[in-house]
Amino acid sequence: MADDVETLLEEVVELARAAGDLTLGWFRRPGLAVDVKADRTPVTEADRAAERLVRDALARRHPDDGIIGEEEGSVTGRSGRSWVVDPIDGTYGFIHGVPLYSTLLAVLDESGPVAGAIHLPALSETVYAARGLGCFTGDGTPCRVNVRPGLLGAAVMSSGVGHWPPGALDGVQAAGATVRTWGDGYGYALVATGRVEAMVDPVVSIWDLAPMPVIIGEAGGRFTTLDGRVDLQGGSGVATNGVIHDELLAVLA
Repeated sequence: MADDVETLLEEVVELARAAGDLTLGWFRRPGLAVDVKADRTPVTEADRAAERLVRDALARRHPDDGIIGEEEGSVTGRSGRSWVVDPIDGTYGFIHGVPLYSTLLAVLDESGPVAGAIHLPALSETVYAARGLGCFTGDGTPCRVNVRPGLLGAAVMSSGVGHWPPGALDGVQAAGATVRTWGDGYGYALVATGRVEAMVDPVVSIWDLAPMPVIIGEAGGRFTTLDGRVDLQGGSGVATNGVIHDELLAVLA
């Protein structure tokens, strides 16, 4: 089983990097066409091309597996395993030339995420992990969360503060933490590598979160919803170094 997991991790990293690097062909391109989807979120040709690359590769390699993607919906598989892709997590930042967007890819089985990757194309950085194998960055350097014991002095990332629960932002800042945005997948990568203490996503979908439980968990941290559950369909995500998790959830509540 360990060999199977290792092989899946290699594929996740390979495909996330290939799809993410493809988006660089559109990044900061003058005249980039931006469409608005039914949910009023933006999408570009880069989003669609990157997801198509992943889907085509998986159709060849794992035709019995399911696929869930932000741009093309879901395909039900027969194997009991599914791949979840977000071709550009942080499309708003991508459109505005902010180099912190990421490509997210994870493979799930009946127990949850087996392996996942956060690839940051414009930064040439990848953070990835697999169940029982650890969390890594670059070409295999192990990474860990930090050990800050409380919110005082902590750095808390977010994709934005517009959807935070009433009073939560004031509460986190009153506890002595500093809040910064442009988070998206980048915020989770920062937590996993110990550069910040927490990432808060009050409103998200499964493709925004699929790699996070295994990446944060294998890095020694903790990942839950705002109400403390481990649920990729729960609509929210909170990742921390583990030490401050309960304190942060209490303030956010």
